[in-house]
Order: sequence, then structure tokens, then C-alpha cells
Amino acid sequence: MNSVRAKKHLGQHFLTDKNIAAKIVNSLQSNCKQVLEVGPGMGILSDFLFQKEDFETHLIDLDAESFGFLQQKYPQLGDRLIHGDFLMLNFKDIFKDNFCIIGNFPYNISSQILFKVLDNRDQVTEVVGMFQKEVAERCIAQPGSKAYGILSVFLQAYYDISYLFTVKAGVFNPPPKVLSAVIRLTRNTVEKLNCDEKLFWKVVKAGFNQRRKTLRNALSALINKEKLGNEPMLELRAERLSIEDFISLTNKIAVNR
Repeated sequence: MNSVRAKKHLGQHFLTDKNIAAKIVNSLQSNCKQVLEVGPGMGILSDFLFQKEDFETHLIDLDAESFGFLQQKYPQLGDRLIHGDFLMLNFKDIFKDNFCIIGNFPYNISSQILFKVLDNRDQVTEVVGMFQKEVAERCIAQPGSKAYGILSVFLQAYYDISYLFTVKAGVFNPPPKVLSAVIRLTRNTVEKLNCDEKLFWKVVKAGFNQRRKTLRNALSALINKEKLGNEPMLELRAERLSIEDFISLTNKIAVNR
């Protein structure tokens, strides 16, 4: 069976260390029975996933060469091997219940993958994945840090996030020019935020899109300046506000529009 050539335009860096692959798979903690692996490449994670008899494992890969390789390697998978774009996938077509996601994710679409998870947070109960270390740090960043931003707020509003371990470049083929990190996202108990969630997303995005400005200026299109003239949070920059602060500010904006 031939190997698969890593393709730069797909952001492919194939993991070669089986010990790390096993460690990633063993980091799945939830009791969900259905698992989707994104970008399996040549199946180094998949081999360990298939050892977990409790899992019904699905694989999705956009790369035609990887797909062909995996068809030969795992002929028993049938339609559980999907040739397609994860970002375009309608999860409800495949999973009727909750499921987990795992993968050595392509670094060039890391943020898009995480926003796809957020859009489907009612189904995705856990994510374990390899990301560029910088992205992993953004996911866990706290208010006041430079890494704290839109992704930090949205992910932490709905998921408990653990930074599991750092991975050096030498265990990939080809080696990336950056360090990598494995993180775990576990869906929290919040079904709905205690505010208008659509407005919350607008407030957070607008605040961080102009993060050097105070919120009074960054949110000028959303707020009634006359009614919220004395609101102290508006004198801060977005990076200073916690998730609870953003929820509180969203509620104040909603009742004073």
C-alpha cells in the first residue's frame, strides 16, 4: 500500500509518532459512542480509534489521495469513510445523536473548524485535537492577555477547555515550522447564555474587531450612547471583559436600545 504525499495547500502535516497518536485518542473522555475523525491522512489516529470497540468511528478527508488510501486500508468502513469537506458537512445527515470530534487538524483552517464546532455545539459534546500552539493558547486565554479574543470568549462560553500537551515539530512529516498542542473541549452545562445570544455574538465580535478602541467606540453602532452614557464597562477595551461581563453588557445594551 502506497503512502500519501502531504499537500501544502491542504495544510497537511502527518503525525508519525504512534505514542503521541495513542495519547491523543486516549484523551477522549466522554461516553459518546459516535466519533468523527477529521483529516485522518494515513490513519495513525484511526488505528487507535478502531481499537476502542465502544466507538462507532467515522472518518472524513477532503484529499482524494488520502481517501483512496483509507478505502484500501479500512475496507470495512463503507459509508463511514467520507470523502468531503468537514466545513461543509451537515452533521445531522450522519449523526442522529451527540458525537465527539478528534483529529490532527489542518492548521490553515483551525479557526474555521472551531467555529463549525460552535455552530453545532448542541451535538458536539467533546473535541480532542491537535492545533498550532498559538491557536491552542488562544482557546484557553484569559481576560487581560494578548491571546484573549473572539475565539476565547465563544469557546469558553460553551466548553470547558484543557490544554493537554505540547508537541514538537519533529514528530510530523513534513515538520511544521511551529510548535503544536493538543487540547480538549468538553461541552459545559450551559444550554443557552443568560442573554440575547445573537446580540452577544455581535457585541463580542465588534469589540474585538477594533480591540485597540474602548468599547464605547468599538460598539458605537450597537449602543444608545445617551442611555448608556455612564456605563463603566464601555470605557474598557474588549480584552478586559470576562464572559460574564460580556453577558451583562449585552443585557444592558438590549434594554437600552
